[in-house]
Amino acid sequence: MDTMGRHVIAEMWDCNIDILNDMGKIEQIFVDAALKSGAEIREVAFHKFAPQGVSGVVIISESHLTIHSFPEHGYASIDVYTCGDIIDPNVACDYIAESLESKRLERVEVPRGLGPIQVPKSEAL
Repeated sequence: MDTMGRHVIAEMWDCNIDILNDMGKIEQIFVDAALKSGAEIREVAFHKFAPQGVSGVVIISESHLTIHSFPEHGYASIDVYTCGDIIDPNVACDYIAESLESKRLERVEVPRGLGPIQVPKSEAL
């Protein structure tokens, strides 16, 4: 293993605002994303804000997936962090983007545990 883990930080724009405000739907998307990436789920916690927005986390044996949604902007802030070199966080990130119907995805993958943090150029899709 070259790193302690891989951390994908993603900005998802022009998402379906109804999905971004539906806690149950977002929770299911994140559980499915973790499973599709091959992760082992440990805990799930999501919160619906008033009047809008959802924050949540899926704790996996390999680390976590998180979201903070801003329906009023059609935007979601996503983190997918996986320890080790077996689980690819991009699999979960791609599934989340597709499920939120994101029309613009910007992401950066940061290797963890290498010493000084080095953030590569982001990838826009």
